[in-house]
Amino acid sequence: MTQSSPNARHRGLRTGLVLIVLGLAATGAWLAWPQLVGRSDPLAAYQFATVQRGDVEDLVTATGTLQPRDYVDVGAQVSGQLEKIHVEVGSEVKEGDLLAEIDPTVYRARVDASRAQLRNLRASLKEREAQLALAHIQLRRQQALMAEDATTKESLQTAEASAKSAEAQLEALGAQIEQIESTLRADEANLQYARILSPMSGTVVSITARQGQTLNTNQQAPVILRVADLNTMTVQTQVSEADISRLKLGMDAYFTTLGGGGKRWQGRLEKIEPTPTVTNNVVLYNALFDVQNPDGLLMTQMTAQVFFVVAQAKDALLVPMAALA
Repeated sequence: MTQSSPNARHRGLRTGLVLIVLGLAATGAWLAWPQLVGRSDPLAAYQFATVQRGDVEDLVTATGTLQPRDYVDVGAQVSGQLEKIHVEVGSEVKEGDLLAEIDPTVYRARVDASRAQLRNLRASLKEREAQLALAHIQLRRQQALMAEDATTKESLQTAEASAKSAEAQLEALGAQIEQIESTLRADEANLQYARILSPMSGTVVSITARQGQTLNTNQQAPVILRVADLNTMTVQTQVSEADISRLKLGMDAYFTTLGGGGKRWQGRLEKIEPTPTVTNNVVLYNALFDVQNPDGLLMTQMTAQVFFVVAQAKDALLVPMAALA
């Protein structure tokens, strides 16, 4: 068996390397050939887009929160233990409905005491009226006797003084009766205030007091709950000082909510509050507008993404900006 010489092996290796290099060069030339000698497509340098029609809007965007337009914080006008709360959050109430009750024991006792005192004074009034009538009779008798020169001048003066004293006592007693009647009216009002009624129709949106809690109206007016009309909501939006000058009263506005599925609620800007709030050195102004909520989908404290329409064009020709570059 013969073995190949070293020179033959070297020649075979060189031949293989040459073939590999030639193969790579041929592949590179084939790939580069269209770019070197082929025709370039003149349309390849352009970007094409379809011209469409649509609406164009210049917007000021801001974030806002929803609040009921009409609401009342219902508080207590008298002190005492909150005996019973008849509603809960979400309850629908009508004007005049009973919301809560404060323990009326003390106020009922005051009413009873005032009524008893008033009855006593009215009984005394009848006695004073009788005494006055008697004093007038005695005065007339002394006057008749004096005309006949059958009595002394001192007796006549005594009768006159007695009549005037009876009149004064009757007048003083009448003033006391008026005072007690006034006190009674106040006591009866406080007894009525122990029953807390709804001042408006709406929905109970919050309850801040608890049944059994003691309320002290001498320190402050305690708020028990809030009743709100959710049929009309106010969007309170905070707009930066850079954009506030672009807003005008009456301009169109709309907003979306996080869970609204992209639904737009429409409104018109109604108020811009002149006093700003400063948050983290950012000056923000409150812009407000109302929106109807007949289906009750909008709720208190919802976050709204608000868009104020500064300018708009309807059914305009639309071309992407990238196609114009």
